[in-house]
Amino acid sequence: MRRILKALPSLLSLAVIGLFLTACSPEVGSEDWCADMKEKPKGDWSANEAADFAKHCVL
Repeated sequence: MRRILKALPSLLSLAVIGLFLTACSPEVGSEDWCADMKEKPKGDWSANEAADFAKHCVL
């Protein structure tokens, strides 16, 4: 039980850092997102990303 309580602050810190990092991504369909996708290699795009790119950035 003590090991868990000792590790708890570290785990919470990692969770908070993870939330901050994911909150920095631009919203899908925004100009920033379209620019990021244009720079990303096409082979790394998921099917959803390709569909969103076509929907928001091309059409």
